[in-house]
Amino acid sequence: MKLAKTFNRLAQTTAKFTGNPLCFCLVAALVLIWALTGPLFDFSEGWQLVINTGTTIITFLMVFLIQNTQNRDTEAMQIKLDELIFVSRMANNELLDLEELEEAELDRLRQRYEDMAKQAKAQRARKLAGKRSGES
Repeated sequence: MKLAKTFNRLAQTTAKFTGNPLCFCLVAALVLIWALTGPLFDFSEGWQLVINTGTTIITFLMVFLIQNTQNRDTEAMQIKLDELIFVSRMANNELLDLEELEEAELDRLRQRYEDMAKQAKAQRARKLAGKRSGES
C-alpha cells in the first residue's frame, strides 16, 4: 500500500512538472546542447546513442506515469459523474455503473441517447420554424 501511495505521489508530481512550460524549455535546451555538440563528437554513433537511449528510457517510464495519472483522473471524474447522476431526480440511476456494462449494452444505451438527441433537435427545429412563421 505504501508503494502505491509513493508511486501515485511520484506520478502526480512528475505529471505536473512535465506538463509545465519550464520542463519543455529545459528539455528543448538539452536537445539543443546535444545537437550543438554533434561536431565536437564527429556525429559519432556514441553521440547518437546518448539521445536515443535517453529518449527511449524516458518515454518508457513516462508511459506508466501518464497511464497512472490518466487512470486516477478518469476514476475521479467517474465518481463525480456518478454523484451528479445520483442526486439528479430525473436521472437514470442505471447509468451509475455504466463502465461495467458489456459493449452490446453500451451500444444499446448510446443509441437510445442518440435517438433522444435527434428528437430534441427535431423539436427545437419545429419551435424555431414556428417562431419564424409567426414573425412573417
